[in-house]
Amino acid sequence: MAKPLWAPWRLEYVQQADELEGCVFCLEAARELPSDESLLVRRGGHALAILNKFPYSSGHLLVAPVRHVGSLGELTDEEVLELHGLAVAGMDALGTVYGPGGFNLGWNLGRAAGAGIDDHVHLHVVPRWSGDTNFMPVLADVKVLPEHLLQTRGRLQEAWPG
Repeated sequence: MAKPLWAPWRLEYVQQADELEGCVFCLEAARELPSDESLLVRRGGHALAILNKFPYSSGHLLVAPVRHVGSLGELTDEEVLELHGLAVAGMDALGTVYGPGGFNLGWNLGRAAGAGIDDHVHLHVVPRWSGDTNFMPVLADVKVLPEHLLQTRGRLQEAWPG
């Protein structure tokens, strides 16, 4: 029996992709506390880690400076150190929760490089498993996520080191 694909957050993006106002990183950084809808997993003094609302795979994190910065070269030493510290802690939490076989980490700098948000630099932390590419992205341009993002956020917050 076939099960339906469910990604309710995707329709919102598709319908409003070119009309969205504000920067998701700045909006999350400005919150006193994460709301029920917030995808913020961890916030430090200089950087934050949030779940990607349009992920490549379950647990796909985005690590960004709190400060709105459009160029990698504009980051301060403190921001760089905390960004990479959050990426390492995120990999630890993802390892505890999901047990991936590896990780892809990467910066998409500029729209031509695939940056969906190109005026606020961010590092992608993507858990990977052997054989995690299947026919859905190849034939239907669809990615299947087995867990709701808010459940993922809660699990990662509980497993986050320190």
